[in-house]
Amino acid sequence: MSDTITADGAARADRLASLLPGRELDALLVTNLVNVRYLTGYTGSNGLAVVGSDLRRFVTDFRYETQAQEQVHGYERVIGETDLLDQVLPGLPDGEVRLGFDDQQVSVRTHKRLRELLPARVELVPAGGLVEELRLVKDQHEIERIRAAAILADSALTQVLRGGLIGRREREVALALEHEMQRLGAQKASFDTIVAHAGHGALPHASPRDVPIAAGSLVVIDWGAELDGYCSDCTRTYAAGEVDQRAQEIYELVLEAQLAGLAAIRPGVSGREADAAARDVIVAGGHGDAFGHSLGHGVGIEVHEAPRLSRASTAVLAAGNVVTDEPGIYLPGVLGVRIEDLVVVTEDGCDVLSTLPKQLTVVG
Repeated sequence: MSDTITADGAARADRLASLLPGRELDALLVTNLVNVRYLTGYTGSNGLAVVGSDLRRFVTDFRYETQAQEQVHGYERVIGETDLLDQVLPGLPDGEVRLGFDDQQVSVRTHKRLRELLPARVELVPAGGLVEELRLVKDQHEIERIRAAAILADSALTQVLRGGLIGRREREVALALEHEMQRLGAQKASFDTIVAHAGHGALPHASPRDVPIAAGSLVVIDWGAELDGYCSDCTRTYAAGEVDQRAQEIYELVLEAQLAGLAAIRPGVSGREADAAARDVIVAGGHGDAFGHSLGHGVGIEVHEAPRLSRASTAVLAAGNVVTDEPGIYLPGVLGVRIEDLVVVTEDGCDVLSTLPKQLTVVG
């Protein structure tokens, strides 16, 4: 886990505590490990946090005692049994307590267990989305970590492409790219790398195959790195040798849509409006039915998080949001094209974190 997350955990807990009165909560139980990591810096597989106005309590089990000492600061650290829920009550204030929990994450079984462990004076209140609300807006440290992950991932692909594409198997290229990212310092790929050529590229989430990349085909490469706890996400589509005019025209249409999306991304614009700016270009080009997914999504300590840029999105963009802009056209059995940048919303527009060129590039 990065020093960035560890160092900022206490400040984030303070920000979270300031939101609790607005929800009429005395404390919040945080059990989602991604949110626990965001608030504390802890990267183990068993842990929870309880945050209140004057309460910072972190609980894990004996396996992670040393790790918690190294990663978790500004919290009372408690070592419990493997089932951590019995350590929730001791840290709560006396008297009646409204304890929030993430109703989108807590299972019926866990809720029942909590109700059995907590006295009647503790009311369990559904309160999902509070930590995610904080995660929406990245601070400068987070943005720089995401930028560093994007630069690393771009450097890795640049190196892999020096070996060419034609004749290399899709899976070989994907594995080489993931290996190169780790060689450059990434903890891991931020998601399963996609390398798909020709008709296979028409699957937006295609899995790389042990199939050689054919000359004259378009190759979709979607990849990202996790670095210091933060993710990157980018897609480029390359020409494996010279491609026909139809492929070039489809590529140029997607690029026009992608640039229209970038022009629309700024504070105060809704996710629906940003999506429409790019989608309208593809619809006008006669391929509206071939762009079935949303324009983009948030990226941070998870590679897919809020806000969404989609036809149904009600989110309104704000400075500090980090989102993708990734329109695509997918013609089944023929080809796929997707062009994706990772961008941070600024006070007056957006800043592109992806660094690789977007004009159609021929790779032998």
